[in-house]
Amino acid sequence: MVTEFLLLGFPLSPQIQMLLFGLFSLFYIFALLGNGAILGLISLDSRLHTPMYFFLSHLAIVDIAYACNTVPQMLVNLLLPAKPISFAGCMTQMFLFLSFAQTECLHLVVMSCDRYVAICHPLRYSAIMTWRVCITLTVTSWVCGSLLALVHVSLILRLPFCGPHEINHFCEILSVLRLACADTWLNQVAIFSASVFILVGPLCLVLVSYSHILAAILRIQSGEGRRKAFSTCSSHLCVVGLFFGSAIVMYMAPKSRHPEEQQKVLFLFYSFFNPMLNPLIYSIRNAEVKGALRRALCKESHS
Repeated sequence: MVTEFLLLGFPLSPQIQMLLFGLFSLFYIFALLGNGAILGLISLDSRLHTPMYFFLSHLAIVDIAYACNTVPQMLVNLLLPAKPISFAGCMTQMFLFLSFAQTECLHLVVMSCDRYVAICHPLRYSAIMTWRVCITLTVTSWVCGSLLALVHVSLILRLPFCGPHEINHFCEILSVLRLACADTWLNQVAIFSASVFILVGPLCLVLVSYSHILAAILRIQSGEGRRKAFSTCSSHLCVVGLFFGSAIVMYMAPKSRHPEEQQKVLFLFYSFFNPMLNPLIYSIRNAEVKGALRRALCKESHS
């Protein structure tokens, strides 16, 4: 039985690895600062104490946790190539990766449903999206994401790993499954079923919600109201497209001739670009977030 795995990282020259270390460190810091700034603005500005920004704050928490789970290990691997990780540590990293990824999928669906109610049923919004409903939806997203991750890890723990023990980048479920020296048919079925439940089903719900939202936006008489609604929804659609697109390509698309290289690029999307771009998209495309940032900066300058 294998007691540890060897994380190979990026097989590049030392100069390129140092360059990537500096670049990825900047991306990592920017992701943490950006999502932290979103959390700070939402907590400090009372105008943002609404269901939409409650969900956005949890999305920022997921992105921070997501980045902290995988990026530090990648940075260490750039400095110390072929660094080993224990079997228990690898399983823990995989569980957290799956848990945060699946929670974010469900959370994006909840956010689209919130926008659907806000734009298509504005008069009933406060009655439907109560704080009790918001907390229930958020807790359900976290619990379902964690339980599904636990199922995947439990199915992997039943497999024997007798070598080789080299993983190309980090402890991601598809990379670990390739090392098992037993039939992984049940695991593949579970991954595909979870992908349908977590990716295809939620994506269909999001598309249906936004088709109704688009029709409702076009019926808005006020140009200012139409612009505000479109600005808020377009930012959410950008985040949905980035996350679901990369996830579907990674777990449901046919494998290319170089699946490991493909997975590394998609992993960079998951670990760096999604957590880094989410606060950027919401701050640039959202007038309320920009207004809260201006108020916070003005208050700081006056003090």
